[in-house]
Amino acid sequence: MKRRAVPLPPRAVMLDVVLAFFVAAMQVQGTIARTTAEGVPRPLDEIGAIGLALLAVSGLVVAVRRRWPVAVFAITALASLTYYGLDLPDGPGWLGLFVALYTLAAYGDGRRSLMMAGVGITVLAVDWLIWVVDQPRAAVGWVFFRIGASVMSAALGESVRSRRVIAAEAQERAERAERTREEEARARVDAERLRIAREVHDTVAHAIAIINVQSGVTAHVLDKRPERAREALRTIEQTSARALREMRAILGVLRDDDDGRTPHPGLEQIDELTAKARAAGLDVTLDATSPETPLPSAVGSAAYRILQESITNVIRHVGPTRVTVLLTPGVDVLEIRVTDDGRAGTTNSPNRPSGNGTVLDRPSGNGTAHPSGAGRGIVGMRERCHLLGGDLDAKPTPAGGFEVTARLPLAPNGARL
Repeated sequence: MKRRAVPLPPRAVMLDVVLAFFVAAMQVQGTIARTTAEGVPRPLDEIGAIGLALLAVSGLVVAVRRRWPVAVFAITALASLTYYGLDLPDGPGWLGLFVALYTLAAYGDGRRSLMMAGVGITVLAVDWLIWVVDQPRAAVGWVFFRIGASVMSAALGESVRSRRVIAAEAQERAERAERTREEEARARVDAERLRIAREVHDTVAHAIAIINVQSGVTAHVLDKRPERAREALRTIEQTSARALREMRAILGVLRDDDDGRTPHPGLEQIDELTAKARAAGLDVTLDATSPETPLPSAVGSAAYRILQESITNVIRHVGPTRVTVLLTPGVDVLEIRVTDDGRAGTTNSPNRPSGNGTVLDRPSGNGTAHPSGAGRGIVGMRERCHLLGGDLDAKPTPAGGFEVTARLPLAPNGARL
């Protein structure tokens, strides 16, 4: 057993020193007292200087019992073996040994310490039994008392050690549980931050795309068709007002826990969404089958955001065109398909030329085909699907259009982030 690396508190050191002096005094004084026969003191020579020294040393060594428990046990055991081996008078010279056995088990490492204590007690028991052969019959009882007390001292020390280990393990489990709770809290914060980022992206991107189209229309018809310009401005006003309301509802999560905030949009607002898309110049055909049972709120919100982002991508990358929206709720899956016809004269390439001749990219498949600086629309839609345990496919059509297909389970498992 190695020396304790942690310094002992001064109070513990002082208690051990006091205990050592007490044990040494009891061993010496008690043995001297037992050499008295019928009140007449016997000469101290019967004990001898060596006997007194052994009694004193085996008591004083207790002062360092916690720092070197093995060494203290070895010294006290050797002192006892020597004392009785010299056939010196019996007395309470085993107090230090009992303390050493208790300390060895209490501050040891369990199995090895108990083995050392067991071997030591066995050797001592043999020595004591050999010593008692030539002693009066009454001394036999004291030998068995010493053997029993030695075993009890080791057992008591092991009990204290076991309870200390159990308490340490409980403390470690509590700390580990606390760390786990903190990690889960951080994970929830990160997930909420990601959700807010997606909501902000979907809301702002959709609103800005419509405002951009309508502002272009306004600039084009302002002088020739003021009524059409006024209608476009009204659409801009309504779109921006709704975007602000949604932004306040989303960011309200960061301010308080008020349950009265605006709920997340769902498929109940799909008619309003398609109406805005038509106002932005899209020819939207909606084919939606009503589900037999109400959709889970998470599925409805994700479906709405996927539709919103798909329509926003058409407005941003293509402009006025024909769009078909198909919603098919099945037994356990809601399928969403948004298909656009693309620009007139386009091929089946996913790269669409814009009005100024530049190339706009809409990634397909895994959403990694967009160049540096491209938006995260399809990536965000795919993340929404994966959060609910669904999947999403986005690819160009042979006719030159683009198709987004999402499948959302009606019992979302939220297995992945």
